[in-house]
Amino acid sequence: MNIPIPPFLKNINFSGLNPFRKEGGFIALDIGSSSIKMVEAAGEKSGYRLASVGILPLPPTAVQNNMVADKDVVVKTIQSLIQANGIKATQVVSAVPGRAVIIKKIQLPAQEQAELEANVEFEATNVIPESLENVNLDYQVLSYVEDGSKMDVLLVAVKKEIINSYTQVIQEAGLTPAIMDVDYFAMENMYEASYEIQPDTVVGLIHVGARYTSINVLKNGVSTFTGDLQVGGEAFTEGLVQALQISYDQAETFKVTGSLEGKKNADLQSLLKPSCESLAEEVSRTLSLYAGMAAEEGIHSIYLSGGSAKVPGLCALLGEKMGVPVQLAEPFRGFNVARTIDKDYLAESALLLAVGAGLSIRRPGDK
Repeated sequence: MNIPIPPFLKNINFSGLNPFRKEGGFIALDIGSSSIKMVEAAGEKSGYRLASVGILPLPPTAVQNNMVADKDVVVKTIQSLIQANGIKATQVVSAVPGRAVIIKKIQLPAQEQAELEANVEFEATNVIPESLENVNLDYQVLSYVEDGSKMDVLLVAVKKEIINSYTQVIQEAGLTPAIMDVDYFAMENMYEASYEIQPDTVVGLIHVGARYTSINVLKNGVSTFTGDLQVGGEAFTEGLVQALQISYDQAETFKVTGSLEGKKNADLQSLLKPSCESLAEEVSRTLSLYAGMAAEEGIHSIYLSGGSAKVPGLCALLGEKMGVPVQLAEPFRGFNVARTIDKDYLAESALLLAVGAGLSIRRPGDK
């Protein structure tokens, strides 16, 4: 399936959600299961300029089952991020988790835009396993085939209750939802902004989040396969809890900093190896499935991002398992960084901000 970055939910007008607020610039908010990541960037002649970044944690109960569960805490966290970083922008670019999105590809006779929308909605009733009354539906023409007589069309649908849970907290925080994207496509956008796309090259983007690991396979810079694994950074932390009989907070600190009070000889890489091997096995199995489905020779290189991407040994184990180069992504390598940004903080946090980086350069009307 050939998936470009779609202007997701382009047919929904968010402007009425907060009619009294004066609209300003744009800010990206990646509302995840363990934290909210904020990125503010703007286009300039030489590329993109990174103006501000910030991260604040969320309790485990804040985001559950792919939607915002505790609105109050999420609203307060958004407001704290905005205030702490002196943000003046009012329009928000955000995303829903790819695992909550239904993505289908259909083929239709070539037709004009005027009739396409009605026909897409009719065809969607056959392939979307939800009543269309309960979802927001968007579509994108991928390509024309069979000498232009037919068109491949991508359908993207998400339950209204899911997308509303995100737009409502943005609105209640005093901001205006401008674009709701999908985290898969935000990762693709990040890669396109920061890396040179090589012809006939297949690249795997793997984002290790707190509870899930997202996979996006690009060929010629365009998504051809997406998926999620139900394992993330929490599995590494829980493995340390069991192995060392320590608290979750102690294990999390040890995982992130490599320091564990009272256990000076603890070998973090050895202790994490079983969890790394398990994740590498799951990734390898999923990417092998993609290669078989697409009749591809396989992945040429892999870029890791997310909060647990740099746990000791993961890159090496995954590279050994896949037999291809695996490296940490550099989400902001294509950005000029404002002097006001703490460079050490950015270096430490960049992998967490990969989805936010891709969202930060989206604008209404993008193709």
